[in-house]
Order: sequence, then structure tokens, then C-alpha cells
Amino acid sequence: MNYQPYRNLPALAGIASFTDAMRAGLSIEECVSRLKRYHYALKRLHQIFIARLTAEPIYELKMGFSLHAHYCAEHVAALRNRVGEMREPPLGLEETPHAALEIFFDEILATPTTEGLVTGIYCKALPAVKAAMEQHLADTNPLADHPSVRVLRFALLEVDEMLAYGAQALAGLVTESWRTEHAGWLALLDDCLAAAGGLDGTQKLAEKRLVRQHSAKPHAFDGTPQRDSRFPDPYNMGVNAEVFLYSDEFPPEPKTLMMFYKRLREIDVPEMMASIIAETPGKPWGYYRDLTRQLWDEARHAMMGEVGFVNLGIPWPEKVMVNFTWSLGLNTQLKPIERHAVLYFIEQGLMPKTGKRFEWEVALASHNPLSGLFQDYDWADEVLHARVGRDWYVKEIGDPKRAVDYGDECWSKVLMGWAKWRDDGHTQHRNWWPDCYATACRSWNLPPDAKVLAFDTDYSELRADLKNLSASA
Repeated sequence: MNYQPYRNLPALAGIASFTDAMRAGLSIEECVSRLKRYHYALKRLHQIFIARLTAEPIYELKMGFSLHAHYCAEHVAALRNRVGEMREPPLGLEETPHAALEIFFDEILATPTTEGLVTGIYCKALPAVKAAMEQHLADTNPLADHPSVRVLRFALLEVDEMLAYGAQALAGLVTESWRTEHAGWLALLDDCLAAAGGLDGTQKLAEKRLVRQHSAKPHAFDGTPQRDSRFPDPYNMGVNAEVFLYSDEFPPEPKTLMMFYKRLREIDVPEMMASIIAETPGKPWGYYRDLTRQLWDEARHAMMGEVGFVNLGIPWPEKVMVNFTWSLGLNTQLKPIERHAVLYFIEQGLMPKTGKRFEWEVALASHNPLSGLFQDYDWADEVLHARVGRDWYVKEIGDPKRAVDYGDECWSKVLMGWAKWRDDGHTQHRNWWPDCYATACRSWNLPPDAKVLAFDTDYSELRADLKNLSASA
């Protein structure tokens, strides 16, 4: 072929050669059929990450699941948009593409162990997604189907990132003896994919007898948060961070240390938000996408606190008692809409000058550049979260003032068993602050301030927004 572009400029906008652009590729029907399968797979993976996050004890997995749920939610949205562009109303995106795929994902969701969960996600489901998307790119016409190509290329970037995370998680958590012991279950997952013609449905359907194992009993969401051994005192409410932070008696340097604690303590926000998402069916996908983005942001905030302590050389599992009492109380005592109400109420309290702006100013005054940076982004995230609350929660309630008041009412209904937890032996609400602060002072090469060292106010009488508990009981 003698045809050449002008002055050897990139042909076809640089997206393909003429040879590739001339291949037959996938029809609209074939393309949509495959896209719906990727959509279903990522939607089910989002469900699994969310449904298992709260009760998963391992902190790193909580954080990884938060991120990967966010990735899946974003790519589900992109695939929904793409299918909607392709002559497909009604879209049929809520339908299950094949019964065997439903069993496949149900089994991963219901597996009772962390090892099974990690193996199902990162050894079976995501590799199948990756292979299907790569095959789509190889099969489709890159010019005619360029919008799909772009969606899949972006998705594959983050699928690869999830798989890299998963490879390390598998190496650290799953032994060969576990794989051997559970070979029958792993074979069932393979059989499900084979019976469905592969994840994309392009392979010959295999005749397999599929007998549900873990999913014979439908999975039920467990809203009781679990923590690993680095959280030895999860009921501890012995240090009221907000009283310290908002007091004029204390200097900025130890306040930023307390803010690292507040950030790390935000582990309980993804634990709580997962319960809202998991237990609120029937919403538009934008709802799940936005709330999952917020869930991931809150996980980021927790990791900012973790990094802050590591930067100061403070072994936080020993020196900082990070509790789960907030997520425990909300998840076990409130309905999903009531939990969202509390979340929105707290977010509104962070918007005035005494909220996130104040924390940022304290961080700058502390001369800790990392704290200043983290609080800058934390503040920006909270502004976004307030918008998410207005878009979904306030619209459901119908009145902005009522939305705030209802959140206050709902939070006031949550009974924190401060005395009961102590009497039952769950915690002694030990004041861990002096030891943590003294450790930080050694890192700063400064002598401890006697007044700061003596801080000893707990949460027995005040909520985190400094509201008196007896008045709000």
C-alpha cells in the first residue's frame, strides 16, 4: 500500500496503524457483551471489598480494600457510561451475565478466612479480569472502538496495581499448605469461570457441576469492627484528643502529635462507611461511587497519621491506643441512614474556622512540614465530603437544617459503654498520652512540658465534638 500521511505525520491520531485499523474487530453486540461482563466483575469485587472491610482484622488489608473498592467503583462508572453510549437502552447492567459467575463471586464473598478472601480476589478474580480486558484490546478495532479501548487501558493500569498489591499479600498470608488443603474450593472457582465461558464469555462453555460451598448460606454483612494485634486496647477512650487540641493552654508542637492520633484513629470511618454502603441497596451508582471515594479518603487520613508517627520514630502500636468505639457504636446501634446522618453532622462541624482550618493552622505553627501538608489535604478532602453529604444525604432528608439536627439526634442515641467496658475488663481507659508525648520529646530532643505531660482528660463525659454526654444521652 502506497498511502502515506502528510510529511510522515502520525496517522490516525497516533492511536493505531492502518493495518490494525483495517482488522475486522468486535461488533457492537460483541463489544457490549464483553463490557457488561467486566462491569459485573468489578461491581462484584467492589461489593466484596466493602462487605469484608469492617470485619477484616488486618490493618493493611483494610487500607488496601478501601483503595481497591474505590478503583472498582470508578471503573464500574466508566463502563456504565461506555455501555450507555452503544445503542443499548435499556442497558441491562443490573443483570447477572451468567449464573456461574454469580457463584464465582458469591464464593469469594462468603469465604470464611482471610486467606480465602485474598486468594479469591487476587489469585482468581482479578487475573481473570486482566486477561479478559487484554484480550478485548487484542480483538477489537482500535479506531472504531477507541472509546472502549481508552476505558480499558485506564482500568488495566489500576488492575495491574491491585494485582501487584495482591501478589505481596498472597506471599505474606497464604501458604502452600493452605492451597493444598483448599484445593477443592479453588477448583470450584476455576470450574465457575469455565462454565461461564471465561470471565468474558468468549470461550467454549464447559459442562461443570457446580456445588456451592461457602455461599450455600448467603453472606451476611458483619458490622462489628475487628482489629489485629497491633491494637491491644481498642475500647480505650482514655485520651480526649479534641479537649487537648482546642485548648489555649497547650503549644502547637504536641497538638500536631495529637492530630496524628486523630488521623490514625480514622480507621473507624471506613469501617463505619462500609456498613452504610453495604446495607443501603438500590441507589444510583453515583451514590456508591461517591461514598466509596469518601471511604478511601478516610483510609488515606488514617495512613497519614500512621506516617506521622513513623516519621517521628514513635512505635504507635505500643504508645498510642487507637480505639474502634465510634464505628462499633454506630454500626451496632444505628440504621444506615442514621449513620450517614452522624457522619454529615460531624463533617459540618469541621467546616467552620474552628474545624479543619484550625487544624491546618496548628500544623503550620508546629513547624512540622509533614503535618502541615497532611492537614492541608485533609481539609480539602473534608470540603469534598461535605458536598457528597449534600448530594446524597441532605437531598434524602429534604431540609439542610433538619439534616444537621437529625445527625446530632442520632449521635446522641449511641451509647458508649465507657464504664461498662471498664467494669467488664475490656479496657481500663489507660491514659497513654504522657508516654507517647515523652517519646516524641526524645525525638524532638526537647524536654517535656510539665503541663502537657500532665494532660489527663478522657471521653467519659464529652463527645468528640465536645458536647456533654449527660446532656445528649
